[in-house]
Amino acid sequence: MSIADIKTAVVPEGAHPFPHGHLTGIDGLQPWEITFLLDEAEQWVDLNRQSSKHDDRLAGLTLINAFFENSTRTLLSFEIAGKRLGADVVNMHAGQSSMKKGETLIDTAATINAMRADMIVIRHPSSGAVALIADKVDCPVLNAGDGWHEHPTQALLDALTIRRRRGHIAKQRVAICGDILHSRVARSNILCLTALGAEVRVIAPPTLMPRAIERLGVTAYTDFDEGIRGADVVMMLRLQNERMNGGFIPSAREFHALYGLTRERLENAEADALIMHPGPMNRGIEIASDVADDIDRSAITEQVEMGVAVRMACLDVLTRERRGTKGWK
Repeated sequence: MSIADIKTAVVPEGAHPFPHGHLTGIDGLQPWEITFLLDEAEQWVDLNRQSSKHDDRLAGLTLINAFFENSTRTLLSFEIAGKRLGADVVNMHAGQSSMKKGETLIDTAATINAMRADMIVIRHPSSGAVALIADKVDCPVLNAGDGWHEHPTQALLDALTIRRRRGHIAKQRVAICGDILHSRVARSNILCLTALGAEVRVIAPPTLMPRAIERLGVTAYTDFDEGIRGADVVMMLRLQNERMNGGFIPSAREFHALYGLTRERLENAEADALIMHPGPMNRGIEIASDVADDIDRSAITEQVEMGVAVRMACLDVLTRERRGTKGWK
């Protein structure tokens, strides 16, 4: 079954492809809504590969990237996406925030709202913070990662990468490996890929495996080699040391010995298995350098490229009602 098959099989007649005013998570999205965003991103992949990478559809709109948590690639990706669509982009960094002076999150949201932003992208260390702000402002809000909760655009760009490289997502055996417990990327990917018909496995030490993770429709493994056996896609995650409080693993060296993706371990997966990592990578811990740099099988840099296209699609779609784009409703 292809993605197109899933889309046409479940989309209700006359339904709007994406009726949501915000994108705070993958949770709650229908398969055809996810597919719609992936389809919209395809045009921006093509544009971004041209010498002229500019489109003026967001000209005159103001995008605020409010990052209360440090980021490099996600912030840069959203900034490039906004500028390529013609928006005025303002980056607000955590170190420059009045919250450092005691201002509450709600007061900060009210301040941003008073500046009449047309779109706000938020990254925050607390789960649920993005949804809280979305309830307090008058413009679309997009979640760029909140605590342990979700990172929806990362899941979308990963899905787009898989679809383009593997041809479809349904029935693909995807193994997500590493620090599942602390990873919002893992949660969003599980929700996204299972909604699109993939067989998702999660692999982690017992201390980094969430309780009752099987309720999300995945199969859990603590044996790495068993978990990736026959996998079509192997997605590695870094250890979220900044979110750990206590000894979750004996050492990084032991973690690599048991759960690091090496050339030898990769032989348990399918011969053409796709290698993925959301970044930043810790080479020699969760993934060996020669595997990460595999020219034929690694899609890690392609994930970065798809990230700009997906974020352009999300900014475009979420501002269509505000811009009065024909056919929005």
